Amino acid sequence: MSKIERKYMAHYIDASDPNAKGTANYVRLGKDLEEYSPELSANVEKKQNILGQTSVMLTSYEKSGSVETYYAEKGDPLFQRLQDIVDGCKILDECNTTVVEVHLWEEKDTHGFPAVRDDAVLEVSSYGGDANGYQIPFVVHYKGQPVKGYFDPETKTFTPKS
Repeated sequence: MSKIERKYMAHYIDASDPNAKGTANYVRLGKDLEEYSPELSANVEKKQNILGQTSVMLTSYEKSGSVETYYAEKGDPLFQRLQDIVDGCKILDECNTTVVEVHLWEEKDTHGFPAVRDDAVLEVSSYGGDANGYQIPFVVHYKGQPVKGYFDPETKTFTPKS
């Protein structure tokens, strides 16, 4: 068995306006980004009974990923979406989006590569940066409603499994 190169786990964010009813505009994360590792913060409950036995129950996950190096580029739909959040101090549903994690190491079929789509919220944590360029770091908060399906990187479309 061989190790899977990091580039084969692809992360796409829908950069379209959540108020516009239309086609998703998926942008792949990665340029200028040295690391992206969504964290799974588990909610674990432990109880000890009077016999001294401990039961452990994992009840949920809170998943989020931090994009620490994001350089703004003119014409990039994700930049435009993030700048809109900054300029308008957007809150609530105006920060909603979807994300798709694509398994490019698996075999592509007629619908695309195996993938998981989830609803998410974009939280801009700051903006500005240093002399290297204008930066808008942000956090992706997954809502925990994953849908398995397929993603075609050429057409940037997600098809749920039937």
